[in-house]
Amino acid sequence: MTGRGALTVVSLACAVVAGGCSTSYQEVPIETPIQPKLDVRPFSRVYVAGFITAGTQDVDGNLETVRLLRSQLRNKGQLRVIDADALDLADVAGVEPDPAASGAAGAPPPQPAADSNLTDETQFAAFERVFTDTEYWKKIGAEFQQPLIVTGTVLFRPHSRSGFVQRERETFDSLGRRRVEPERTYMERKGFILRPSFVFIDGRTGETLHTETFREEILYNANQTTPALSSFFELMDRLLPSFLNTLSAQKIRGSRVLLK
Repeated sequence: MTGRGALTVVSLACAVVAGGCSTSYQEVPIETPIQPKLDVRPFSRVYVAGFITAGTQDVDGNLETVRLLRSQLRNKGQLRVIDADALDLADVAGVEPDPAASGAAGAPPPQPAADSNLTDETQFAAFERVFTDTEYWKKIGAEFQQPLIVTGTVLFRPHSRSGFVQRERETFDSLGRRRVEPERTYMERKGFILRPSFVFIDGRTGETLHTETFREEILYNANQTTPALSSFFELMDRLLPSFLNTLSAQKIRGSRVLLK
């Protein structure tokens, strides 16, 4: 039995006892601490450096992600956040060819242009070597007093889906009494997918310490117009607690029922 299942059984038992007897009960709020996934004790600073992005041009995924993560880390993190320009990692990754990845011996592979607009996450593969370039990240680390570096990739693209969805339908009978009934309706819905992959790098050695990937999706009715930036922030808001838990302890709030 899972922890959640056990809690449900206990809660139901408490409710039965309370309902069948004169015993009273009280709901008590509790907080459960969750330990961070990454040991950040060797660091006093964190540098959200920049991201390789793909998807819609309506949102600057690099700049908006950097701003949002820095803001959250200032409010809820324990490390000092470094303020500096976001890195253009697409430009960094395209500086030198990678002979090891070439199709013909000695011939460098084609490199994406620094100002290219990536539309699909499969194109991230051409840039992934920048995250394993230890010498580059050691240089960045030395410039900012060897912080913990946060970088990675961010995919934010439009998405659509058709199918049956269940919604509530309001009706009134002959006496004017209101009824709400479930109804299955075929709908075309449009929205966005957000898929960030965060890479945490040791600014002292340039080595990757941890990688975390998330995926969030949101859909709206086809006739609803929602700005891309609003959807971006809404999706980021869903995954921020998990991102923050990578670096610092978080608390989950809940409740327990106590018998008197």
